[in-house]
Amino acid sequence: MPEPADTPDAAPTAPAPPPAARVRATGLGHRFPGTDDLFTGLDFELVPGEVVAVCGPSGCGKSTLLSILAGWLAPARGTVEATGIGRTSWVFQNPYGVARRTALDHAVLPLLARGWRRADAERRAAEVLAEFRLAEAAHRPFRELSGGEAQRLMLARSVCTAPDLLLVDEPTAQLDRRTAATVNASLDAIGRAGTIVVIATHDPHTRAACTRVLDLGPPVPEPGDAA
Repeated sequence: MPEPADTPDAAPTAPAPPPAARVRATGLGHRFPGTDDLFTGLDFELVPGEVVAVCGPSGCGKSTLLSILAGWLAPARGTVEATGIGRTSWVFQNPYGVARRTALDHAVLPLLARGWRRADAERRAAEVLAEFRLAEAAHRPFRELSGGEAQRLMLARSVCTAPDLLLVDEPTAQLDRRTAATVNASLDAIGRAGTIVVIATHDPHTRAACTRVLDLGPPVPEPGDAA
């Protein structure tokens, strides 16, 4: 009786691509014990390439919403579903760093944490600093950076973290208009590179620079506008 012919091995199955980054909020609301609702009934979806402003008066819950998106705080009502979000980075309102460490050191650290070799990390960090107009400041200690340079350094460091979701709290609150414009341009560049960017802001110029706005209250008027 003839033996059955050998059958070729099945071709290996290619791994499924990772899911596209996406954040979906449904019926989102929050309040702290003993207080009124900060916000309620929020429904939105965030996708890569967007730069979304979260606007509203002080105390309306902008930073609270960022905390919920980060997963640090559970909402009182509703759900947040995050898909394909491997890394989340947060840039706080006040830039912080190690006073004696250089701008380059701050950008290199997250690359080293991701497993890069130091030489490669330093080259990549220098490229990112140049993208944020910080090439000349690369070897200056953090304590010698201007406010705008320090804020741009925080954004550059976040890029080196390679986040899928970048949360930014009042990035231009303490900056003059010209410096704020450079920060807004940097945030736009991060979004166009494929990161989901969400910015809590009072600044009407930052609001106007975003691709979409989530209003938690009435719009912030331009300086000098009639009340």
